[in-house]
Order: sequence, then C-alpha cells, then structure tokens
Amino acid sequence: MEMQVQPQDAPCGAIIRGVDLGRPLTDAQIAGIRRHWLKHQVVAFVDQDLSVEDIERFALTVGPFGSDPFFEAIPGHPHVAQVRREADEKTPIFAEVWHSDWSFMAQPPAATVLYGNVIPPVGGDTRFTNLYAAWETLPADLRAQVEGRRAIHSAGRAYARDGAYGEKDKGRSMKIRYSDDALHAQYAHPIGRVHPETGRTALFVSMGYTVGIEGMSTEEATPILHALFAHQNRKEFEYRHRWSQGTLLMWDNRCVNHAASGGYDGHARLLHRITVADRTFQ
Repeated sequence: MEMQVQPQDAPCGAIIRGVDLGRPLTDAQIAGIRRHWLKHQVVAFVDQDLSVEDIERFALTVGPFGSDPFFEAIPGHPHVAQVRREADEKTPIFAEVWHSDWSFMAQPPAATVLYGNVIPPVGGDTRFTNLYAAWETLPADLRAQVEGRRAIHSAGRAYARDGAYGEKDKGRSMKIRYSDDALHAQYAHPIGRVHPETGRTALFVSMGYTVGIEGMSTEEATPILHALFAHQNRKEFEYRHRWSQGTLLMWDNRCVNHAASGGYDGHARLLHRITVADRTFQ
C-alpha cells in the first residue's frame, strides 16, 4: 500500500497511513517519512501493532539512540523508557508543562518516539506548539530584545532532589531518577535557533526548562521570558493530538514544544518512549 499523509487542521501535525512499522522499511519509505516529518513537525502512525524491538528498529531509521539522563530504562532495552500511570495513581500528570525534551543538554535530541500500548478511552491528549510560527510572528519590540541572544536551559526545576520529580514526588509508577546532577545539567542555546535540516528559525525556549538569558540578570530576563512563553503558547500555534491504541507518534524537538494533559483519572495509561539523537551532531 502506498504511503498516505493526512495533514491535520492545525499549524503542525500529520497522520501517516499505509506503512507497517512492524516490518523493516525500505530506503524510499524512510526517506519519505523523514521528508513528511520535517515538513509537518509531528507525525502519527495509526493502527500499528508493535513490539519494543519494532519501536527500536523504527527509531534507528530516524537517527542514533539518544540518552535519557533522568529516566530508568526497561530491562534489556537500555534506550527505552515507559511513560506509565496506574488507574488509581494520584500523582500530578507527568510533563504537563510546555517543554522540548532534554533541551538543557549541549546536544538536544532531534526526535522523540512514543508508542501507545495502553490508551485510556478519555483524556491524555498531547499538545504541541509550532515554534517556527512563534518565531515568525514575534512582535518586533520583543524580537529586538532577544535576537542574537542565548537562553539558559536547566534540568534543575524538574529533576533535582528538590525538583518537581524529586524526593517529594511519592507514589509515581513511572521510573524517574532524580539526581543532584540536574543542578549542573544546564546549557545555553540561541533563542532564535536555526533548524539544522530545514534552515528555518524556531523560538527555542520553554516554560519547563528555560531559566534565564545569558548576559542578563534574573530581574531583566524574567519579564522577557514570560513574554516569550505567553507568545509561543498561543492557541493559534497549537496542535492537539488525540491518542488511539497502537499509535506511534514522533515529533521534532528542534521546532516544537509539547505538553501532556490529564483527564483520564481511573484509567491506566502506558506508552514506550525512545529519544533519538540529532544526527547533525554526529
């Protein structure tokens, strides 16, 4: 069956059909998937029946395995983590704050691959915001304040001992490894970051990980960052993905932020996740 691509009625996102990810892909299929992914930023493959090995094989067609510094991998698969929530779990929803995965690293990942094994009948949407559109529509006065500057990204607020997922985060079924190392997991990236494959500029900051601006005091940087966050999180930049059983979702961390949502209390949810490194760094 020929690959079919259905763009979503949103600033980013597409559904891809006609591809069985449970089998090795041809070079032509791999090239086509990458082309559509770079164009649409978020792609979903529906009605897939995949093993962990299938997910791993697909991820490696996109790029080399990345690292997950604060997740525990599943046994026998050092690059696969579970995003898990039990039906009776009462902890806050994981990753509800807008972010780009692991942006505090010197070499942030290109992609995240997420496969839905157990999907609740309600809730659990993943939201995405188009960072190209956010940069291109940035008000002139705000752009003048940040053009050429670098923002500081840090893991501390989330994964340090006293962070959101630190030692006070009790009763969570997802295997998160908080660490004092998170206080030192920090890196500065251009606020207007040029995508290495498309050449387009994205507004590369997020509420989850961006904590400052190089060369500015906290007092100077905070109102600017708040203005950037408010701008990039506007509804007109957003795609909201509704999950179905057996969907594999892949997004480009270099040009979208994402956030989880709840609404499925009383239902279990299980997804398998792989981080894909940016091969342009290799």
